[in-house]
Amino acid sequence: MKSFRTEIENPVVEKDIIELEKKILEFKGGNVDEEKFRSLRLARGVYGQRQPGVQMVRIKLPYGKVTSNQLLRISDVSDEYSRGRLHITTRQDIQIHYVDLERTPELWAQLERDEVTIREACGNTVRNVTASETAGIDVNEPFDVSPYAHAVFEYFLRNPIGQEMGRKFKVSFSASDEDTGLSYMHDLGFIAKEKDGERGFKVMLAGGLGSQPRLADELYSFLPTDKIIPLMESVIRVFDRYGERKSRAKARMKFLLKDIGLDGFKKLLDEEQLAIPHKTYPINFEDYPKVNVAEVEAPEVTIEDQEAFEQWKSTNLVPQKQEGYVAIGIKVLLGDFYTDKARELAKLVQDYAAGEIRLSLRQNILIPYVKEELVPFFYQELKKSGFAEAGYNKALDITACPGTDTCNLGIASSTGIADELERVIKAEYPHYINNPDVVIKISGCMNACGQHNMAHIGFQGMSVRTKDKLVAPALQVLLGGGNYGDGNARFADKVAKIPSKRGPQALRLILDDFEANGNGASFTDYYEEKGQHYFYDFLKPLTDVDNLTQEDFIDWGNEEKYKKEIGIGECAGVIVDLVATLFFESQEKIENAEEAINDGKWAASIYYSYQSIVNSAKALLTAEKVKVNTHASIIRDFDKLYVETGKIGFEGGFDKIALQLNKNKPSEAFAKSYLEDAKNVLELLEAYRKLELEHA
Repeated sequence: MKSFRTEIENPVVEKDIIELEKKILEFKGGNVDEEKFRSLRLARGVYGQRQPGVQMVRIKLPYGKVTSNQLLRISDVSDEYSRGRLHITTRQDIQIHYVDLERTPELWAQLERDEVTIREACGNTVRNVTASETAGIDVNEPFDVSPYAHAVFEYFLRNPIGQEMGRKFKVSFSASDEDTGLSYMHDLGFIAKEKDGERGFKVMLAGGLGSQPRLADELYSFLPTDKIIPLMESVIRVFDRYGERKSRAKARMKFLLKDIGLDGFKKLLDEEQLAIPHKTYPINFEDYPKVNVAEVEAPEVTIEDQEAFEQWKSTNLVPQKQEGYVAIGIKVLLGDFYTDKARELAKLVQDYAAGEIRLSLRQNILIPYVKEELVPFFYQELKKSGFAEAGYNKALDITACPGTDTCNLGIASSTGIADELERVIKAEYPHYINNPDVVIKISGCMNACGQHNMAHIGFQGMSVRTKDKLVAPALQVLLGGGNYGDGNARFADKVAKIPSKRGPQALRLILDDFEANGNGASFTDYYEEKGQHYFYDFLKPLTDVDNLTQEDFIDWGNEEKYKKEIGIGECAGVIVDLVATLFFESQEKIENAEEAINDGKWAASIYYSYQSIVNSAKALLTAEKVKVNTHASIIRDFDKLYVETGKIGFEGGFDKIALQLNKNKPSEAFAKSYLEDAKNVLELLEAYRKLELEHA
């Protein structure tokens, strides 16, 4: 085995990495099914890339906080295992591309030396916990949400209840009512509140983007901080049992809420309360690491271009509630930067600030705790590294996913059109460099990783077919999205579908009309006043595909003719439905349950036993080609097809055994008895399957 075993101090992490290496070897040897292996590696941050033979590794960075040492470690890893490029995502992660699958365990071990993980960065898991990048310094925040976001990250990492859900689960924390954490588009969103001197959160439930965006419902107007983890555990348990598992298109929390309603969901939450291991979970914010700012004198600097410096200050300095300090925003084009610059940045913040940066939801970097007198020095140093471009979080600051550059699901280039639109704004609309009101976002497909359907001006990658059946890259233009704050928002409307090469022309028409007819209103107000049809009318000429030129068949950033190629998406982590593999997984869950009991983790053991029981039932139903869309339907249909017909005997019904899960407190006695039930279920169902095959 690799030498990394001796480098990892945490035995849990070491075991995890060794397990990944073991599964890679089994997969390479043909002993693990490809779909099963895909599910396993996704839960460990290893994601298939558009290019064959290489992987994207997603590094999980809770609420976007990265220390200098961690940034240096990530840079070393990227140089060693990839190509020295780092990509900031819209969920405050960092991705590195073109990684050899067999080297991923070694890569992971190197990251863990500075407490950086890739665990559950992809797959059907609780994804990275995001938060306002200004958390802790926000002038409008009632308190710092960072300790609470960190507690949630730690509690649910490797927690069995969130390892194999029907789809991913996303959670965010907003520092203030401005809702810069975007609670309205998350499965769970928390907005910091204070009530009668007590800390708490407004809780938003079941928001989402994608092809069918949904605004989150308000679950609680105020929930004390010691209740957020018990609540989230309840929500995940309900989603795990009742959420769709077969159809990926319907497997998010928002569809479950649509089906059963908010009151129905609350009822299911109530039914889980007996089984929740913690009725309250106090989070001691006083234990959160204190900020230590470097004590240095401001070096003397000479600013050669004073006008450029003043322009940069007007757009890139962020007020900070701590007196004498400001935060500096770094505009990172499309979230891409290189390790040589990352190292320079790490040293700068270590020597002259608080030794940390925050990655933003707009793929940028924020440096907190910069002394006001050091601003000229930081400008000069950042300029040397190419990090001093004006326009942080302004109209010029376009967000885009990787699109067809690396993603299997990409339909059209998002980075290429983003480059061109930024060029158009710089050249033709330079005053927009100061405009925070026009947000432009681009996604390469309907899945909205670039968050296009929450933008004022959004573009979604598509394709268009001519009468001659020729296919060209296209863009769906969306307008009118906006964040109103406190969990309230508006999603953008689809207005027109145009060939990609006409994207800049569409932007010009929109901005020209906004300037001529906006009458000083915000872009959202201007759009709502004019209405969807108004914009369609003046964009309609761009939709004509009867007059396409050869250039229209070449996508932005490409030289070859466009070819629509969509691979298998891995965002959801495919669930394998092979009977033998399902029984094997049930046995693995039993082993996990036994280990949890030995460690005194009763709640974890109980959930592993539950997963084994449901998995065993799923195996037989799969053999009969019965739909296994949800855990709840598996339990119900197994009773109907096997117990009620007398094929298999379970006194009181199969549901009585399976659903002990939420009928008992998580005690040692129940954990042990439930484990025995899981073993009996597996033994009985495997024996039944064996007889079936013998008489087939």
